[in-house]
Amino acid sequence: TPASVAGRLAEYRPTLFFAVPTFYAALLNADVPADAFASVRLAVSAGEPLPAGLCRRFTERYGVEVIDGIGSTECLHIFLSNRPGEVRPGTTGTAVPGYELRVVDADGVDVPPGTPGSLLVKGESIATGYWCRTDTTRQVFQGEWLRTGDTYVVDEDGYYTCLGRTGDMLKAGGIWVSPAEVEARLLEHPAVAMAAVVGLPDADGIDKPVACVVLKDGTPAHPAELAAFCRAGLAPFKRPREVLVVDKLPTTPTGKLRRFAVRELAAALLGR
Repeated sequence: TPASVAGRLAEYRPTLFFAVPTFYAALLNADVPADAFASVRLAVSAGEPLPAGLCRRFTERYGVEVIDGIGSTECLHIFLSNRPGEVRPGTTGTAVPGYELRVVDADGVDVPPGTPGSLLVKGESIATGYWCRTDTTRQVFQGEWLRTGDTYVVDEDGYYTCLGRTGDMLKAGGIWVSPAEVEARLLEHPAVAMAAVVGLPDADGIDKPVACVVLKDGTPAHPAELAAFCRAGLAPFKRPREVLVVDKLPTTPTGKLRRFAVRELAAALLGR
């Protein structure tokens, strides 16, 4: 819990701090004292995309930079990361030395900067396959390249931005929508502590964005207000068609969102 971590910080005075985005949000929402991170020189986030607003809020409150990165078991460790002093909030940074990255379309062709695609990585630490899982190995390990299962976009400076797990992306009005982008917008609202966006079928059976949000203690907000806030900062087709206020979001023991459980929760609340 935020309180127990604050106690550990005071007791052991660590210089490095590691957590997932959900826990960074919990620390901020629990009003952990600003001096709790006095001994910490650098914080690291991984496991899921760190929203730009959350990154900035943590650094402004505690005076500690957060470097967001991505790694995987198949790669052994992080292969894409921000760097101390060169953090661009909302991005996963640039390729770690020793790794090569590509963003490709459905046919495996590299896409130009600014165009979403599947992220591939190549490096000496990458595994050669899965034990006794031949079909999955053929899908994920493609020659020297590993298909990460994430949708990314890279800019002209070589900074990569995660749009979400490829299976979590959804279409609205025939155009791809990144749940992470909508969640980041919701987290910019002063009343929102946590947010998760999933796709649920509407009355016509077409998937549309639906948001589940946890509000900060003592800070009310009406769902219509939050929907309007999204509409003001996003393209109209990206706005959540429903905003559901919940007490908490389902997470794993390590604090990552369980999106399938969020989808089940939203469907139950909407009677779908």
